[in-house]
Amino acid sequence: MFSVATIALLVTLALALARATLGPTVFDRAQAANTIGTVAMLLLAVLGFLNGRPEFLDLAIVYGLLNVIGTIAVLKYFRHGDLGDAGDDESPRA
Repeated sequence: MFSVATIALLVTLALALARATLGPTVFDRAQAANTIGTVAMLLLAVLGFLNGRPEFLDLAIVYGLLNVIGTIAVLKYFRHGDLGDAGDDESPRA
């Protein structure tokens, strides 16, 4: 059963990779990159279960959190042009 899930995840990974290379806009490519990260996280969890390594689930959770944070950072960069708040030019009032 898990080998079928692994094959399905690999097919999904290939389709998301095709969308990332062929995406007409940056946001399509960013969504495909997020999907690739999510599928890789699921693949890591399934392979850890198949090999009897439950610590892979912890790695998959951390990878998923980094995937979400990275996607938000990339989309913020493309929308605003930078990742930080430049603030206003006025000096702070004391």
